[in-house]
Amino acid sequence: MASTILKRTSCSAMKSMAGSLRIGVTPFRAFAAKVEAGTDIVAAAPDVSLQKARSWDDGVASKFSTTPLKDIFRDRRVVIFGLPGAYTGVCSQQHVPSYKNNIGKFRDEKVDSVICVAVNDPYVLNAWAEKLEAKDAIEFYGDFDGSFHKTLGLEKDLSAALLGPRSHRWSAFVVDGKVKVLNIEENPSDFKVSGAEHILKQI
Repeated sequence: MASTILKRTSCSAMKSMAGSLRIGVTPFRAFAAKVEAGTDIVAAAPDVSLQKARSWDDGVASKFSTTPLKDIFRDRRVVIFGLPGAYTGVCSQQHVPSYKNNIGKFRDEKVDSVICVAVNDPYVLNAWAEKLEAKDAIEFYGDFDGSFHKTLGLEKDLSAALLGPRSHRWSAFVVDGKVKVLNIEENPSDFKVSGAEHILKQI
C-alpha cells in the first residue's frame, strides 16, 4: 500500500487560478482538521449519521431515516470524497466524474463503496446524482446540517460564494472505520489531490 499522505492547508496565501473562485487567504493555523491518518471516524463522530440520497417520496416512506457511520464504514473498505456542494462547477465537471469514470479500478482494488458526501439535503443530492448519471457507481450521502464535517474539522465557510457553511474538498481511504489516507485541497476551487486518479495511487 502506498505510504499514508496527509494534505493540509499551507501557510502561503491562496491564489486563484484563471476562472476559479477565490475563496480567501487562510493561514495554516486557521485550519487544522480533527481527522487524520489513523483516526477512527466512527469513534470520532459517534453521534453523527448521514442521509442517503433519495427522492422526497422515498424520504417520507422511510420516515426520514438516517444512516449511522458504523453502517457505512465498519468491516468495509471505503473511498469517500467530500465537496462543497451539488451543482457547483468543479464538483460537477471534474470531481464526481473522476470517480464515476474510474469505478472499475476501485472495484479491482476491492473497494466496497465509493461515497460522495456534501453539505446538502439528500433530495438535492439525489437529483444531482441522477443528472450526472453516477448513481450506479457512487453512493451519495447528505450532511444536511454539516455535523459530519464539523465534527471532523473539515467544515469551510463559503459565504463568499453564496454557499454558506460547507466543506473543504477532500478525499479519504477508510478501512474498517480507520483513515488510511486523507487528502485535503488548499482551496475548495482546487482539484489537485482529491480526485480518483490521485487516491487510486495511494490504495
